[in-house]
Amino acid sequence: MSDNNKTILVTGGAGYIGSHAVLSLKKAGYQVTILDNLVYGHRDIVEDVLKVELIEGDTNDRALLNNVFATHDFSAVMHFSAYAYVGESVTDPAKYYRNNVTGTLTLLEAMLAASVKNFVFSSTCATYGIPEKIPLTEDHPQHPINPYGMTKLMVEKILSDFDAAYGLKSVIFRYFNAAGADPDGAIGEDHDPETHLIPLVLQTALGHREFISIYGTDYPTPDGTCIRDYIHVNDLASAHILGLEYLLKGGETEIFNLGNGSGFSVKDVIETAEKVVGKEVAKKIGDRRPGDPPVLVGSSEKARKILGWNPEYPDLYDIISHAWQWHQQRHKVD
Repeated sequence: MSDNNKTILVTGGAGYIGSHAVLSLKKAGYQVTILDNLVYGHRDIVEDVLKVELIEGDTNDRALLNNVFATHDFSAVMHFSAYAYVGESVTDPAKYYRNNVTGTLTLLEAMLAASVKNFVFSSTCATYGIPEKIPLTEDHPQHPINPYGMTKLMVEKILSDFDAAYGLKSVIFRYFNAAGADPDGAIGEDHDPETHLIPLVLQTALGHREFISIYGTDYPTPDGTCIRDYIHVNDLASAHILGLEYLLKGGETEIFNLGNGSGFSVKDVIETAEKVVGKEVAKKIGDRRPGDPPVLVGSSEKARKILGWNPEYPDLYDIISHAWQWHQQRHKVD
């Protein structure tokens, strides 16, 4: 592998965060190959917008991985191909352990066999579980309360061991709530089923849903609804470029939170969305959901200090405006 090699394998690059990372990689001058099984990814986004090589396949397929690494000269891998529905991870944990843990392990072994030793990993604040202190810092105890969070924590442990044993270096990013869409409107969030608050509110505004559910209004927060840390997906993508460049310059394995550093309540999000779309959105108050902490806000000081990361779109109005622009053109009402 040459020192100036700028070819990156992005697993899950046809998905929401992965596709934004691919766009950022291209803008930064990198060559990209996407590996995606297209269970949740979008072929049309890759072919029509990203215009990079797409290999349809699974990280559990070692023979395929061996072939991919034998026919390409990668300097690093960015790994986004995880299943990420918390509720589903509780009802079908086998699916999550097989894909998120075994699939990652298979990928890492194939990387080592090909002498590729730079890995950028998409982790989650779900590894922390119920917060003991706010804002959450990287040294906060990790006690996941669902299998999804546990699978990500297991991979973090694997990466620590792989560094010690094999010298595989990784940057681990623990995301808070990814939101928004590329400001140019070319790509955005399109999950099926959709479980995230901002797109659910916007789908309600578009007439695709009758109402938005608010789960609990009796939390110990200023307006009684849960507070979460929403981070613009383009800001997540820019952090991945910085993390990659940190590794390519010889950086040691590190873990970083990626969040806005400030929280917005469910009511804040809905009210801001109503300002963006210019109309009221139908709401329904429901009961609390089990396992929902009242406040989940992270500190990103470490990423700012070590990587020089500085979110460009911290404002909730901007985040929702970009998402609205995307949803209007992606999900037009017939």
